[in-house]
Amino acid sequence: MDRSKHWAGQRERGSFAAMKFTALASRYLGRRALTPLLYLIVAYFFLFGAKARLSIRQYQHNLATWSTRPELRPTHRSVFAQFMAFADSLLDKLDVWSDRLHFRDIELIDPHGLHGQMSGTRGQMLVGAHLGNLEVCRALAELSAQVRMNVLVHTRHAEQFNRLLKESGANNLRLIQVSELDPAVMMRLAEYLERGEWLAIAGDRVPLHGERTVNVDFLGHSAPLPQGPWLLAGLLQCPVNLIDCLKIDGRYQVMLQPFTDAVVWTRREREAVIQGWAQRYADHLAQRCLQAPQQWFNFYPFWNDHDNTAA
Repeated sequence: MDRSKHWAGQRERGSFAAMKFTALASRYLGRRALTPLLYLIVAYFFLFGAKARLSIRQYQHNLATWSTRPELRPTHRSVFAQFMAFADSLLDKLDVWSDRLHFRDIELIDPHGLHGQMSGTRGQMLVGAHLGNLEVCRALAELSAQVRMNVLVHTRHAEQFNRLLKESGANNLRLIQVSELDPAVMMRLAEYLERGEWLAIAGDRVPLHGERTVNVDFLGHSAPLPQGPWLLAGLLQCPVNLIDCLKIDGRYQVMLQPFTDAVVWTRREREAVIQGWAQRYADHLAQRCLQAPQQWFNFYPFWNDHDNTAA
């Protein structure tokens, strides 16, 4: 993949400035004043972001075909609606970091009691996706005040983000840059787990350098997913849980569920084991996308076979 077109390369240039603006705006202006501006910005990207529009069309086309639900086929209206859903999620992020969204405002679906385990003696791993609103999921540590959450990211601005998070009052959240899983990073993550801290990582973001990926079937087409979550789980020998946050009928539902107690492999079978867990995660993500079809916010070409019939 061309690095200049990679999602991380695109977001790296503006993500820190956007978060700084969001932090300041949430503090001084609030949601009501920012709503028209954010809708205007998103409408601009819809009109002039041809690649983003094509990527959303491709996603909606694949979802409709895979699920045999023709009503999900892309139209100009449905593509624009997904852009506007993204704008709405940005406004909800303001509420999270401005302390206007509280734990009582979220419906926690946790049949296995994972939330109660967050105060345990050893940490665990959470794997999420850019589906719904990750900020609400990441803010779980702040809203429950039970656990220190370490979010593994690819951005080089992690330390600057951490300063902004502290200024916004997010004292239990730490962003950690993990472009490479070198021994120093692994030791640090292992120490966090032993202190009872939890790790959170996205299971649907391909690293910038693209070396550690595995191809899976996602919505009926071949797509690369990162090996990182499953490599980490195997090397750190920690339980892996899934976290999703969807906005259903105007209210966020945070869903927690265990995925596996351990990822185990031998040297000979490591590649096959990781591919298997990545495929299981792709199957889970597909089902979640079907629950909220317009809340998977990947505005870049995701599949290996770029389906021009979706244009």
